[in-house]
Amino acid sequence: MTFIEKLSAAWATNNSLLCVGLDPDVSRFPAEIAQQPDAIFAFCKSIIDATADLACSFKPQIAYFAALRAEDQLEAICTYIKTTYPNIPIVLDSKRGDIGATAEQYAREAYERYQADAVTISPYMGSDSVAPYMEWKDRGAIVLCRTSNVGGSDLQFLDVGGKPLYQHVAKLVAEKWNTNGQCALVVGATFPNEIAQVRQIVGDMPLLIPGIGAQGGDIASTVQAGRTAAGTGMMINSSRAILYAQPAAGETHAQAARRVAEETRNAINACR
Repeated sequence: MTFIEKLSAAWATNNSLLCVGLDPDVSRFPAEIAQQPDAIFAFCKSIIDATADLACSFKPQIAYFAALRAEDQLEAICTYIKTTYPNIPIVLDSKRGDIGATAEQYAREAYERYQADAVTISPYMGSDSVAPYMEWKDRGAIVLCRTSNVGGSDLQFLDVGGKPLYQHVAKLVAEKWNTNGQCALVVGATFPNEIAQVRQIVGDMPLLIPGIGAQGGDIASTVQAGRTAAGTGMMINSSRAILYAQPAAGETHAQAARRVAEETRNAINACR
């Protein structure tokens, strides 16, 4: 099963466009988990188990693991998802971008070491830096297009032949790079007008949309701008708002995460 097929099945089976981001910050872990030697694995596992039936994908951010020399725990988390929830795609958020020979190694890292179904990549170095990911025809290549951070406008709105650079990237990916039908684009929820512009350019290509929750993106505007005719087409990511949800009286951290994830999934569905 390809990444796109797996994602489409998860949209339908879990009735969800919610992508749960895994950005483990040990300083915010519950005390009983923070003291464990494999605290990062234990925390992420608890979130995965609590939200797997509510999500269309999981998105571990590699920097949160690498900074703590916890790549082995990231490997274990990816293996756990693959074996326990094999129908939920893993999107490795690494934003890689380098020349061909190096890109080949980054692709192996994502697809072999971490068993990712898809990986985020930068288009800045052009087609030969993206080509090695395309050789894995069953995996996804999710290209940065219009990112959710304010500083993204420094480059992404530069005029390129009468259109902003992010639209040029969208058109390039849709018309030239997506030869195997495996591409998706990153477009931030903080810019719904740009989401709508990208959707017009790329048709039904999936969009990974960060920026709701802690970054303040509006769910209704995001869904209205990014949905396909079938009411799908998006992985709307929420990380910190779910991971570190404040438990209500009597709740565990995992129960709080599930509650917020379910509320978010339902809020997205109400706008579809």
